[in-house]
This record gives sequence, structure tokens and C-alpha cells, in this order.
Amino acid sequence: MNLDLFSAFIIGLLGAGHCIGMCGGITTMLTSALPPVQTHKNQQVINVNSHQRRTNYTLTLCYNVGRILSYSFIGAIVGFTGSIAAKNIGLPIAGLRIIAAIFLILLGLYLGQWLMWLNRIESLGKGLWQYLSPLAKRVIPVDSPTKALGLGALWGWLPCGLVYSTLTWALASGDIVTGAGIMFFFGLGTLPALLTISLGFSSIKNILVKPVYKKTMALSLIIYGIYSLFVAYQLMF
Repeated sequence: MNLDLFSAFIIGLLGAGHCIGMCGGITTMLTSALPPVQTHKNQQVINVNSHQRRTNYTLTLCYNVGRILSYSFIGAIVGFTGSIAAKNIGLPIAGLRIIAAIFLILLGLYLGQWLMWLNRIESLGKGLWQYLSPLAKRVIPVDSPTKALGLGALWGWLPCGLVYSTLTWALASGDIVTGAGIMFFFGLGTLPALLTISLGFSSIKNILVKPVYKKTMALSLIIYGIYSLFVAYQLMF
């Protein structure tokens, strides 16, 4: 696997606690239209419960497919922008990688709640989000795969420091396909955290949101960011 793709996947995994905080409430929309689970132990009710579980799995899958496709689309746009900057402006790819490494360090500081500068970056996307967020009314309640896919595709544009930091890696790739791939693998990395909420794995969720876990993951990102900065600096000079 390409190192950039693997790195994006790891960033998604390490940002699990942040994903739960940002998007955890959204996942409850996926089952808001479902009838309550029955408690009687007859065959008919068992069949109904089995159908509800399959429906829940389908909605969850469609939501995450839509979300990851949005990430990939944005990554393609940013990767193409990076290629234009490298070819037409003469901005070196190594320089873009230095920027990406710095953002990775800032992301770790942000997730650890030690330095919240990425809040300012998130505010840049709020203007666009104001136009997109009203569209959510068209897919709520989420009672069909199409609506779940639409909600996921829409929520991929939610202003998020974790997403924006990873997009700098897509920018540094300087390639439309690699940029899309980086955000695709980032999306795959965020799946475990969101699936624990959607499928009711509360014990795992409780671990992911603990301050000790979140700060450990934040430190891991900072260390990896420093390493990436060192590598990019060597390529630059």
C-alpha cells in the first residue's frame, strides 16, 4: 500500500474519539424511523427484529458509503489543486508536504485540546456548510438507503479539523487520483469509531471517548507529524 494512503488510514483511526464527538449524534438519525424492537419471544417477532437489524445495517452502510465518497470527491479536487500549484506556480511538492506535516502536528494538538488553532480552519468551511446543511431536511427521517446515502454524502462536507488536516496530505500528493485515494482511506480509518455507535458497541465507544485514550492518540499524531516534517524537510533541502 502507498505510504500516503496508509498514513491517511492511520489518521482516521487515531481520530476516533473526535469522530464520535463530531458525528456520533448524526448516526442516531439512521434508526430514528424504525419501530421499537419487540420483546416477545415468538417466531413472528423474531423475524421482525431480524428485519430491523438488517435495515439498520443497510442504512449504516449506505450512510458511510456516502460519507466516504464525499471525502474522496473533495480529495480529488484538492489533489488536482495541488497538481496545478506544482506545475503552474512552481510550488514544490516537498513544500506542500511540510505544510501537511505541520497540519498533522496541529491536529494532534487540537485533538489533545492543547492548542485549538484548527478551530479557525474549521470556521473557513462554515460559509459553504450554511448552504448545504438545509438539504439535510430532505433526507430526515432516514428511512431508506437512498436517504442514508444522501445524508452521508452531505455530512462529508461538515467543517471538521480532522478532515481538513488530512486534506493537506491530499493537496501535497499533487495528483487527483492519489488525492481521492488518500481521503478514501482516511474515510475507511474513521469507520470503526462510527460503526461502534451505529451498531451499539457501547463498551468500545466508552473506551474511545476516554481522555486518556484521546490524548494518547493525539500524542501519536504529533510524533508522526514531527517525523513527517523531518522527512519532508530532507526532501526539500
